[in-house]
Amino acid sequence: MVNFGKKLKETQIQEWQGYYINYKLMKKKVKNYVQQIEVSEQSREYVLKDFSRILDKQIEKIVLFLLEQQGELASRLFILGQEHDVLVQQQDGSKLSELQESYRDVGRELLRLLFFVEMNAIGVRKILKKFDKRCGYKFTNYFVKTRANHPYSQLRQIFKHVGISAVVGTISRNLADLQEDKGNYTSIYDHPGLALQDPIIGSINQAVDRLTNSTDFLHYLGKHALILPEELPTPSEDHAANERYHLMSLVLNLANAFLYMVNTYIIVPTADDYSLSLGAAATLCGAVIGSMAVAQVFSSVYFSAWSNKSYMKPLVFSSIVLLVGNTLYALAYDFNSIYLLLVGRLFCGLGSARAVNRRYITDCVPLHLRMKASAGFVSASALGMACGPAVACLLQTNFKFLKITFNQDTLPGWIMALSWFLYLLCLWTTFSEPPKEEIEDAPLPKANSGLIENGSLQKVITQPLLVSEEEMKQDEDEDEDCDNSEESSEEIQKPVTSIVSAYKLLTPSVKVQLLIYFMLKYAMEILLAESSVVTTYYFIWSTSNVAIFLACLGLTVLPVNILVGSYLSNIFEERQVLLASEILVCLGIVLSFHVVIPYSVLQYVGSALITFVAAEVLEGVNLNLLSRVMSSRLSKGTYNGGLLSTEAGTLARVFADSTITLAGYWGMSRLLNATLLPSLFICIFSIIATCFTYNSMY
Repeated sequence: MVNFGKKLKETQIQEWQGYYINYKLMKKKVKNYVQQIEVSEQSREYVLKDFSRILDKQIEKIVLFLLEQQGELASRLFILGQEHDVLVQQQDGSKLSELQESYRDVGRELLRLLFFVEMNAIGVRKILKKFDKRCGYKFTNYFVKTRANHPYSQLRQIFKHVGISAVVGTISRNLADLQEDKGNYTSIYDHPGLALQDPIIGSINQAVDRLTNSTDFLHYLGKHALILPEELPTPSEDHAANERYHLMSLVLNLANAFLYMVNTYIIVPTADDYSLSLGAAATLCGAVIGSMAVAQVFSSVYFSAWSNKSYMKPLVFSSIVLLVGNTLYALAYDFNSIYLLLVGRLFCGLGSARAVNRRYITDCVPLHLRMKASAGFVSASALGMACGPAVACLLQTNFKFLKITFNQDTLPGWIMALSWFLYLLCLWTTFSEPPKEEIEDAPLPKANSGLIENGSLQKVITQPLLVSEEEMKQDEDEDEDCDNSEESSEEIQKPVTSIVSAYKLLTPSVKVQLLIYFMLKYAMEILLAESSVVTTYYFIWSTSNVAIFLACLGLTVLPVNILVGSYLSNIFEERQVLLASEILVCLGIVLSFHVVIPYSVLQYVGSALITFVAAEVLEGVNLNLLSRVMSSRLSKGTYNGGLLSTEAGTLARVFADSTITLAGYWGMSRLLNATLLPSLFICIFSIIATCFTYNSMY
């Protein structure tokens, strides 16, 4: 059988390099055009026509090479199809696995080709941006507008690939036919799910999505977890993930995320009443709610480190600490101790195992299920956020049992303590700890190129990229976002070992996106944490009313993400949605201020809905962008991308809750405006930062 998985020879590598966009030539042309424009204004029209002609030639070269390579892949698949028919007639099952691997080799060749197209697409975008910056007028708008929708446009071929779907369909169908447990009578048309079962098919589809900027709700939501994917693991790595995978363990992992979010928000409607009942000010609710976030800043780090060695032990420890913390929170009422209340919430924060939840999905879920598991993690968290206040709404009772008080203030603590006890029992009896050796030797993070199979293949694939990047690096206007691509092949395999190393990997646009995440979490925490105090002061709302209001806000999370993930992100650029969402958050904050006119329920609910929904849209788009541009070295290890985003969001909650507590000293009449002012300033600052880095975002 012909082996189509042979590595490209050195001569072939040189041929591929010759079909990359000539960045050095285009850069030289731009410099010449700048000099011509300085001499004569009349040369502008000539510059437009000449540069368009040269760029069209470069793009045509890329597209024709792409078509040629697609033809070669089609020929290979045709030959494999003939061999497939022979094997079926001979009923020779011994060579089926070999034929399957041959189809996968064609898939890897296709991934290599998609990588080639992606690098050229990046080169085209960079040269267009360079021309606009150096020559002083918007050539990009003209070029894209005239080429994007023309029936003979070569530019469209860079981003839209009709032939790719045919190749993927052929590989998918034949791999499905060759599955040993399905026999030769299974069709992907009868069972559509089979088309995406093989990791190589998922990797190809992800590569196509990156080129076309297309997405769907599942992938959009899954990226919220910031679980950076390995695009193409080796067969041994994927086999190891399948060996570690255990469905009930995954369910328990997601249940932990759900219960923790319920635990976080179940006390929000009653925190001010609880503080008053213990003789403290109502605004101390900020400290009560925020003490959990303070402890989470530290717990996220040690849980992330602990997950390097085990999953079950940190989850067990988390459950025990949360059980103790909620018990102390509930007992604070009968002991009449505000300190016991705060200690109980600190214990709850010390039990935050969200870093373990993310790490388990990364290490122990097979590639073809990882995006679904990531989406499940985000959905469980969102559902917990909505269920917390909803459960609090149902706990409107007051009685004593064995001298212990059970009322709307203490019942959230007792309910959560019972929930964590039951969860602990399920965890102890059902959770399956992956083998320790496999956890320690888990595969290192891969580059986001999407084409890493092993060391030799990575070297073959990345050689043209490294040459292109070296040429681009000579330019003084080169974006710093390319730093991820300039990491050496050895360093790119190593996870970072300290928070300082992780910080050094953050490019300016990544820092801005973390700032945006901080801003939106700050604004949301201000809105949610002070809701009970503000609504009681202005509208005399009961605990039930506050709980229903917060539950309704929480229920908007998934519908909003469906709207953005399925529609808006495919119509508008994510950068546009990002900036528009920031402006809407700012508008919602401005409308929340109490100025002159009496404060009404309509104003509060309307402004809160605008702020919360816009912040949810902003969070989804921001994390989606962040998952693309963050260094692949942050995909695993203790100091990973998920930990950084968690720390940014947790710090925002700490500062927001501290703001509420401090603003309480100025009196209830000034609380609302005093807490909104920092939100407004941070939001305006993030909008300015976004505008400065807008063009450098992915």
